[in-house]
Amino acid sequence: MGVSLTGIVPTKEIELRDLAGKTIGIDAFNTLYQFLSIIRQPTGEPLRDSQGRITSHLSGLFYRTAKLIEVGIKPVYVFDGEPPHFKKQTVEERIKVREEAYNKWKEYLEKGDTKKARMYAQGALRLNEEMIEESKKLLDFMGISWVQAPSEGEAQAAFLVDLGKFWGVGSQDWDSLLFGAKRLVRNITITGKRKLPRKEAYIEIKPEVIELDHVLSSLGISREQLIIIGILVGTDYNPGGVKGIGPKKALELVKEKKDLERVLKGIKWEFDIQPQEIFDFFKNPPVKEMEIKKNELKEEELKELMVKEHDFSEERVEKVINILKESEKKGKQTSLGSWLKS
Repeated sequence: MGVSLTGIVPTKEIELRDLAGKTIGIDAFNTLYQFLSIIRQPTGEPLRDSQGRITSHLSGLFYRTAKLIEVGIKPVYVFDGEPPHFKKQTVEERIKVREEAYNKWKEYLEKGDTKKARMYAQGALRLNEEMIEESKKLLDFMGISWVQAPSEGEAQAAFLVDLGKFWGVGSQDWDSLLFGAKRLVRNITITGKRKLPRKEAYIEIKPEVIELDHVLSSLGISREQLIIIGILVGTDYNPGGVKGIGPKKALELVKEKKDLERVLKGIKWEFDIQPQEIFDFFKNPPVKEMEIKKNELKEEELKELMVKEHDFSEERVEKVINILKESEKKGKQTSLGSWLKS
């Protein structure tokens, strides 16, 4: 879920092809949850193989990654590690919400109300350890790089942007800006036509680039003040934020009061965690230097996983393999060093 800065942060809409040649560190958990949410059958039921195993996450990861590769983007997926101790309550609450949504989904399916069933289905599935490991296996076989963060994936991705190993962070959440990412790319894995929730209407979704320096200068604030705005409107560590304060009000408060101590004097804080602890975590999250391993395409293993094990169309899998082969062929013409500096 993360921080919501919609309405105050300037964004720049681009075409997917404008990112050709760029190495993007993609928030893996955020992306996989997207696929579990949107890749579904009309009843809201996720895609499954012949053994009843959910494959929506694999479908999205496989075909959307292939699209990125086809236009020349170099994705590296960043997986979350151990969350901070103060995120435990948020995780538990999310599990409860998903269980409630799952029960509602099944209830409306039994009643034959597919419209309401689908509405609840989008929030009903959890990303489990088996799905995560299988996603990593799929990326390995596709020849796509991924890294394991020590803690929050967006923090690690932001750090690698700072080191020059990524051009930007790919995520729907704004948190990477608070972690100091120079660039955030939203909508990178959900471009194209999308149906509006509960409406018979579609919109065209395009990638958006948000540059941290431009955000700070246009709002007239520092990164530290941006973190305070995030804390006020709500983060993963204090969901919902301070009652009655949205992004615009938070911006006004920060510009008036300047720092966290003064801002806190005028608000009612109703969370167990102290705001200073959240602030310090965004400023200095657990991250580490790491090399980006370039994987090689494993064609036979990929076919075995997708076609034989999970019943994906052999013809469609072959098309993706051809895209990956072409990309690998081009990649061999350059060194790993130049690949990472794009």
